This record gives sequence, C-alpha cells and structure tokens, in this order.
Amino acid sequence: MGLYLASCSAEYLPRGDYSIMCATLNYLSCCPPMHFVVKLFPEIIIKSPPVRKRFIKQLRENLRRLVKGRYPDVKVLSQWDKIELVAEGVDAERYAFVARVLGNTPGVANFSHVSTHPLGDFDEMAELLWPLYGEGLKDMSFCLRVKRTGKHDFSSTDFEREVGGRLFQRSEARKVQLKGADVEIRLDIRGQVLSVLETTIQGLGGFPLGTQDAVLSLISGGFDSTVASYMTIKRGLRTHYCFFNLGGRAHELGVKEVAWYLWDKYGASHRVKFITVPFEDVVAEILTKVDNSQMGVVLKRMMLRAATEVAKNWKVEALVTGEAVAQVSSQTLTNLSVIDSVTETLTLRPLITMDKNAIIDIARAIGTEAFAANMPEYCGVISVKPTTRAKPERIEHEESKFDFAVLDAAIAGRREENIDQMMDDWVDLPNVEVFSAPQPGAIILDIRHPDEVERKPLDGGATEIQLAPFYALQNSFKKLDPSQQYLLYCDKGVMSQLHAELLKEQGYENLAVYRPGTT
Repeated sequence: MGLYLASCSAEYLPRGDYSIMCATLNYLSCCPPMHFVVKLFPEIIIKSPPVRKRFIKQLRENLRRLVKGRYPDVKVLSQWDKIELVAEGVDAERYAFVARVLGNTPGVANFSHVSTHPLGDFDEMAELLWPLYGEGLKDMSFCLRVKRTGKHDFSSTDFEREVGGRLFQRSEARKVQLKGADVEIRLDIRGQVLSVLETTIQGLGGFPLGTQDAVLSLISGGFDSTVASYMTIKRGLRTHYCFFNLGGRAHELGVKEVAWYLWDKYGASHRVKFITVPFEDVVAEILTKVDNSQMGVVLKRMMLRAATEVAKNWKVEALVTGEAVAQVSSQTLTNLSVIDSVTETLTLRPLITMDKNAIIDIARAIGTEAFAANMPEYCGVISVKPTTRAKPERIEHEESKFDFAVLDAAIAGRREENIDQMMDDWVDLPNVEVFSAPQPGAIILDIRHPDEVERKPLDGGATEIQLAPFYALQNSFKKLDPSQQYLLYCDKGVMSQLHAELLKEQGYENLAVYRPGTT
C-alpha cells in the first residue's frame, strides 16, 4: 500500500481514478476524520473579488446539494482559495461517494485527501509518515515540502531536513532530491496540527453550474451532441436537452439514457428539462415536398426553428449543437450560415474545429462512448447529392412548398419533463412480470452501467449473473439463447422495466424484471 500511494502522490492521479484514492482507507483507520481539500479552477482565482466570491459560494452550494442529500453529516466549508469537506469517522462507501462527486463537479481543479495529526517531535513525525510512504521510497528519489504557520522552535527547512533525513536513513530510497523528485511528500503545519496532503486527483475544471446562463442542447445521442453537452456543463452552463424523435420509442429511450447519464454524473446539482419533439411528420413532409439535394439543410433549419421556440418558452439564452466544420455535407460554413439565418437565438458549437477522433476520445473519457456506439442512426433524410453550398433563395423556394402547420403541430406536441423524472411517465407498453427473488433456472442480466456494477456488485447467490449494459441491450439480447429465461436488473428498476417492455413489444417473451424488495 505504501508503494502504491507513494508512487502516485508526486503527481495528480487521472480524473476518476478513485480506486487508488480509496486504497488509503487502510491507512485512514488510524486517523478517523474524512477531510478533503478542494482547489479551485484557476480561472476562478483570477476573477475580481466579487465575482470570485460568487463563484466560490456557488461551488460550495453545488457540493452541498450533491453530498448532503446522501450524507448530511458532511460539512462543506469555503475559504478564499479553497473548499473543504469534513466528516467524522471513516466509511468506505461515503469516502468513495464524496470522491466521485468532487471528481465530476465543474469548478474543481483538483482535490486531495488530508489527514491531520497532533504535531510531535521529529522522531514522532517520521514514525507517523512511515506507514504511508516508507516502503514506497525504495529506489525512488523524494523530498518533503512543508508549509508552516504559527510559532515553532524550528523552521520549515529544519523540519524538511530532519524528518526527511530520518525517512531516508530508514528506507531504501535512492536519494533526496529537491527538484523533480519521484515522490513529493506534502505537509502543512498550522500551530500544533500537522496535515498530510495525500493522493491528489484532477477535477473537471471549468466553472460551477449556476454561474452562467442556461442553454438548450440539441441532443441526438451520438458522439458529437453528447460531447458538446458535456463541454457546456463543464463551462458552468445549465444544460437542458431537446431531442427530435425520428426513430420511435427505442431511439427516445436511448437518448434519454445518455442525457440522464450526463446530468447525473456532471450536472445533478441543478434540475434540467428534457424536451422531446415528435419530428416524424416533419421528416415526411420534407421527403415529399423538398428537392433531394436540399433536404439536409432544410431539416436542420426546421430543427433550429423548433428549438428556438422551446428556448423562448424556458427563457434559455442559447442553443447548442455538436456540429463540426465539414464533418458532413450540412456542416460547411456556407450551409451553417444558411441554417443559422432562421433564428436570432445564439447557436453555440463547442466542437466546431475538432476532428472526429478527438471527439471520440472525449466521449471515451467521460463515459458516453458506449452509448453513442450503440445508438441507432436516425438521420431522417438522406440526400443522394447533398448541397454543400446552399443558396438562401433556393432554400426559401424549397421551404415554400413545406406545410408549416406540420412544424407547428410538432412544436405543440412536444413533451417537457424534468430529467430526474422523465422515465416515470412511459405508458402504453406491454406489462412485464416482476420478481422480488431470483427464479429457478433463470439468468440475471445486470444491465447497469459498468461503473455502477464495479461500485456495487450484485449478489445473486447461486443464480448466474451476466453483464449486459443497458445501452447495448437492445442489440445484445437478440444474440442470447431464446430458450433461456432472463431477469433484467438495475438499481431502481426503472431502466430494467423499460427495456423489458421494449423487448417484449418486439416479440421476446423469455424475460422478466428482477427487483429485490418488491412484494
């Protein structure tokens, strides 16, 4: 354990690598309080004092909302240059939960776990540090960095030299190295209290949600729109979602799943809306009335018109799309200009100069790659020779054939739901049997996201459990043994119920829902 932590403590751990940080619990058993120190995103620090104060207050409130609903005993305290989260006692589940919140909350540059101890003499302090760092110093260069406040009969340099020397003599370290050391042990002395700044994890950066205006993201569930939505959340923009349904219930469910994932992981401090606009009839009107080469641009203009009306209704300042220059025919600068001309609402395109590989890399890092890779493509219209240089007069001529009453009906028929409640209202689907206990001969399909499975493995007793993430279930279920009975499981039972109903609607009868604790 000492080697593991020592080798990581010199540099930041990658964002989300909470398993390493949670390994410190073995050590923390001897120093009960949980104490995290949060460093602010540098762009917050350079703001004017009133703005900086407002941003820090908002970040503190966001962290309180996210943490206190589950662990009300955690105190969230703010200072001029940092925020601290403190709780008495060590609990592995609480520790991991707080670390995940800090790693996924906009505005956090990085955070460290801190253990505090009574300040003793040099021998006692060297003995205190040995369990955490000693064994890990073998064949490594290291140094001590001490910040000291208060009156003491020694200087910071004295402490570094005396305690560092004792660790060096006892360990098999290669050398003490003041610059560029393999391991940097960071200590803070305030009065008679010594704080050890242990493993540091990078945060999202960006600005706290609530410090910027709201936006409406046009989300399709693919790589681009999900990454664009993440980037606006990270920048502190409260991001609502607008989905144009072209592919029926299965497509809608897939997009809702990824939108909920983004909100729950990165933006759950603020409630947002998920708006579904039924666009099948709009697409049908385009296919029958508009010239083939102009259909892609016309469809995008119709979407912007509809999104603008939704944004006005919710007093949203800007629209967000996942478009990148020249990625597809409708995304040339000429076409984007013609598309934008139908609205006076600002359209943000966070990915506008990014290439596809870079977008996919971000999707992989934030956890949306698997969603997007399994999302059906519903492009709505496919032009044989799509225009890349749309002319406003030609587009207006084609749109003169379009019955705008169809678009008005789509806008009027939209569904607006709170994102945390949007799965509660699905109706008119086949009923699926629900079991509170595993059934003889059945296999449990754990459809949760792999992150959830890792954090909280399902104990099925003697029943076989197979992993089948929900974002791929509609395709993967088709490959399973049709003579085998399956029980779908998720934490709250909502996703498992919806996917079971959709599969049953497609003709599959060899499945039910496993929901422990139901009667």
